[in-house]
Amino acid sequence: MSVTLHHLDRIPTKNSLLIVSNHRSLLDAPLLMSAISRPVRFVCHHYMSQVPLLQQAVALMGAFPLEADQRRQSSFFQQSARFLQANQVVGVFPEGADPMVRVNAPQQLSPFHRGFAHLALRVPVDGLAILPVAIASREEKQGKLAPLALFRRFDPSEALFQSGGWHSAILYRHVDVLFGHPLLIDESWRSRYRGSSGATVAREITQNCRSQIAEMLAQ
Repeated sequence: MSVTLHHLDRIPTKNSLLIVSNHRSLLDAPLLMSAISRPVRFVCHHYMSQVPLLQQAVALMGAFPLEADQRRQSSFFQQSARFLQANQVVGVFPEGADPMVRVNAPQQLSPFHRGFAHLALRVPVDGLAILPVAIASREEKQGKLAPLALFRRFDPSEALFQSGGWHSAILYRHVDVLFGHPLLIDESWRSRYRGSSGATVAREITQNCRSQIAEMLAQ
């Protein structure tokens, strides 16, 4: 796999760091850790901690899986906050599992969940920065990992697994990793969030990151 890195100078070196990236391949987490030369505690879907082989891969990468169903959101906040407060880098793929099931064109993004923005605004960590990252596949091989019915056995709560079809297995041959402009979550952001416009502030941050990633993918 050939990897080209862009804008490494934009990676904060002194801030607590929350990485937000598009998601296309099971290779994305180790690819980003290699790119920034630091361990990253990536949030991963519940099913990845249940399926053999994927379970071992998750453990080796130091990723942390979400709980199933109703406990998913609370487990995300609790675990992520603990790692950020310990000055560890946390990585989030806000598209969720969607692009792993419904494979988009390389430059196309699925909708972003806003949980990472709420996390950044709530966690009591000074100097927290959100770093948008775009993984741009120039050349790849598309394959199939396993039928969705298999994953449904391990995580029946996931709506994406209720249909027929396959979980993708995309292998990059030539990929660009582009780092965006970090967004510092300071007291001005948090003050607005604590007011009546909390949902609006989270939406602004989510849109900022998504727009940066979309722009970098289009370059």
